[in-house]
Amino acid sequence: MLFKYLLLLTTLLYLVHCKTVTVGTIYDSTGNVRKVYEKKVEFASIPFVKREKEVYFEYPNPGVAIKGIAIKDLDNGLAEPSITRGGLNFGFVTIKLKSERGSGLNYLIEIYA
Repeated sequence: MLFKYLLLLTTLLYLVHCKTVTVGTIYDSTGNVRKVYEKKVEFASIPFVKREKEVYFEYPNPGVAIKGIAIKDLDNGLAEPSITRGGLNFGFVTIKLKSERGSGLNYLIEIYA
């Protein structure tokens, strides 16, 4: 019983530490949600410099809204992802990635509609 609680606590600490953001629906068993965009964003680290990158996506068909966004941290680094404009229920999204001072970026961005 104690082992189960220890395993649960360890899992929760791991999930809190990582900087992965998932918003909306990224999986649907009926097949109504599909991946429409995928991009890997990589920047090398420069000592004492914060790296920033904005990723913009606009769905080409008007009237189709974004249903889910997954911003996955591949390095478990200290970078901070954020959705600055658009997002769910919009046809566009702007995602800002900002690294910690002296570290790089390594993210996988997936958008579902």
